[in-house]
Amino acid sequence: MAINEIKKVGIIGAGTMGAGIAQVAALAGLEVIIFDLASEALKKGENQIKNNLAKGVEKGKLTVEDSVKALNRIVFTHSIRDLICDIIIEAVVEKLDVKIDILKQLEIQNDKECILATNTSSIPITKIASGLTRPEYLIGMHFFNPAHIMKLVEIIKGADTKEIVVEVVKNLSLSMGKTPVMVRDAPGFVVNRVARHFYVESLKVLEEGVADHESIDQLLESYGFKMGPFKLMDLIGVDTNHSVTQRMFESFYYDPKFRPSRIQQQKVDAGHWGRKTGKGFYEY
Repeated sequence: MAINEIKKVGIIGAGTMGAGIAQVAALAGLEVIIFDLASEALKKGENQIKNNLAKGVEKGKLTVEDSVKALNRIVFTHSIRDLICDIIIEAVVEKLDVKIDILKQLEIQNDKECILATNTSSIPITKIASGLTRPEYLIGMHFFNPAHIMKLVEIIKGADTKEIVVEVVKNLSLSMGKTPVMVRDAPGFVVNRVARHFYVESLKVLEEGVADHESIDQLLESYGFKMGPFKLMDLIGVDTNHSVTQRMFESFYYDPKFRPSRIQQQKVDAGHWGRKTGKGFYEY
């Protein structure tokens, strides 16, 4: 298998990450099909891509022609059976059973050499692969939010992942204008393991009443961070961020330094998930 054999990319999930990955793949000249069960999510994902492309044209980073061609390369579907591709990137909720169920179905309906990539940010690749028939074709391809801007892609090889799969995904990332970095298959990989405390410690400071969330954001932004932790959680999704923290807490055998926040749990329970629901730590 070679990079020039990757012509069609499937994306599972039309959320913020899925839409961003679809946009990047389409701009790289690939045929893209993006699947989501929810009509609202598909429409929202389509609008996100259109808005991002329009901003790219406005800033002079894209031509109108390139923008139109990219959008024309993307197909939106409600049927998972439409996903017959060379590589399929899963970008759904951070739950092991959900990921395995979807990937198992994709294994059945695709060619035996179809690459299955997961955008998981915290679940070990080998653990996901253990539920599949062809674990050698599963790999971690972890993009960062916003996917159409952030250059880094963590590539994670599972215990059984073939070397040729690693090479193809690495080259595919480069063709998308990304910077692929090989990391070991460990909870949180590198970026999320390091970044987790950016969120966890900020939430502890908030819990202890040392400062409010606006002040914490302002302080860290003044120190050089482009976005404070609470603004970033709202952008990523408070629910998604909390789920990753829970997964890390469990994976590190309940090490207290990864303890999830009660405040964040309350936000999740209330449906205050950030930008995508119009309210998180801030209102939108």
